Amino acid sequence: MTKGKDIGKNIKKLRNKLGLSQEEFAKKSGVKYTTLTKIESSVIKKPSVMVMAQIAKALGVSIEDLIK
Repeated sequence: MTKGKDIGKNIKKLRNKLGLSQEEFAKKSGVKYTTLTKIESSVIKKPSVMVMAQIAKALGVSIEDLIK
């Protein structure tokens, strides 16, 4: 299994690819802005499956893509 740090980096990379700010992405995904920033900065290393599903859906990828 990959490190939690990679999840945050992957999310940030994919979000930036879409040209979305953290605030815009929080609204699009339905994940609280503070939660999103903590995941991207690896404060939260293992987000819940529900949060991961919301993020993956908003990015148009699978949960598996986020944890690679």
